[in-house]
Amino acid sequence: MSDAALWSALADPHRRAIVALLLERPRPVGEIVEACGLSQPGTSKHLKVLREAGLVRVRQDAQRRVYALDPAPIAALDAWLAPYRRLWNSSLDALGRRLDETSDDSDDRRESLTPKD
Repeated sequence: MSDAALWSALADPHRRAIVALLLERPRPVGEIVEACGLSQPGTSKHLKVLREAGLVRVRQDAQRRVYALDPAPIAALDAWLAPYRRLWNSSLDALGRRLDETSDDSDDRRESLTPKD
C-alpha cells in the first residue's frame, strides 16, 4: 500500500461513504450496494480500489463476499495527520481565547451602558 494509493482511494466521496459504512461493521457487497445507492458493478469497482489501497479486507462467506475495514492504514493516516491536528487545535485555542476576550469587552460595554438606579 502506498500513501498515494491511500489518498487516491479516499479522494472519492463514494469510497469515503463505503469506508464510513464499514466503520460500523463488516458488510456483504449487497448491503453496501443498497446503502450507497450505486450499481453492483460500480460498487465492486470502488471496493477493488479500497482493497488495493489496503483499506478493506474481504472474506468469502458461502456465496457472499463480506468486506471489513482494515484499521492499519487508518492508523497510519491518523499518525500522519497528528502534527496538522496539533496545528489546528492551537489555532482553535487561539480563536477561543480571542472570543473570550471579545466577550469580556462586550460585557464591560454593556455594563457601562446599563442605567444605574
